[in-house]
Amino acid sequence: MQIDSARRTTVVVAALGTLLATLSACGTAGPGPARGHAAQGAAHGRGAQGPAPSSAPTTDPTRVPGVGPRLHRRIPADSRQVVAVYGEDEHSADSRVVLYTRQGTHWRPAGSWPAHNGRKGWTTDHHEGDQRSPVGVFTLSDAGGVLADPGSGLPYDRDERAYAPPPQWDAAHRHDFDYVIAIDYNRVKGTPPKDATRPWGADRGGGIWLHMDHGSGTSACVSVSRQAMESLLRTLDPARDPVVVMGDRASLSAG
Repeated sequence: MQIDSARRTTVVVAALGTLLATLSACGTAGPGPARGHAAQGAAHGRGAQGPAPSSAPTTDPTRVPGVGPRLHRRIPADSRQVVAVYGEDEHSADSRVVLYTRQGTHWRPAGSWPAHNGRKGWTTDHHEGDQRSPVGVFTLSDAGGVLADPGSGLPYDRDERAYAPPPQWDAAHRHDFDYVIAIDYNRVKGTPPKDATRPWGADRGGGIWLHMDHGSGTSACVSVSRQAMESLLRTLDPARDPVVVMGDRASLSAG
């Protein structure tokens, strides 16, 4: 997603510093069903790698499965990697992530994992605190986390303190940001995920990442297992112009 010409607005962060504002959109422990299921989240991701042909069937191999004309037009012509996030329903926190790579003119699945999105589902008009993930097509340009670089193709920013969740978060969320990939929604590309600058203004939200799953919905991010994060980090390649196409199935398939 191209950052528009709106004046960049730097979010002023108190007490907990710049990162807390960034984390607030990601995995902040808050009201919602199924909180505290860390073990469930780990089990949810085991053995999930590999294509899921039934998750988004298509008859045209030159199109990303399940993505209709409206969003397909927004995938850059040079992109050869797409992370598709198929939300189960507009109001559901359950989704599936499928990595596609383009070989010639054909898109082929390269990995598939169960996932979670915003605990209240999806929106085409995301705002700070709505607990919904934004529908759209966004570039993927930067990564980081608490843990050492696992061999990321994307620029990787390791910071054990900056990406550590605040101590008041419950145990289920302690490893949320061991690995993160910034989704380029209302952020400055080419900066570490922890950069809290919001070009469109603070009210439009931000700090939306792919990160580690804790077994339930997020504040706006997309979460997957550690296995999935490591696979994505090692596979996504800036030279292949990776993007994420994300939303509930109905929004994704719209004409």
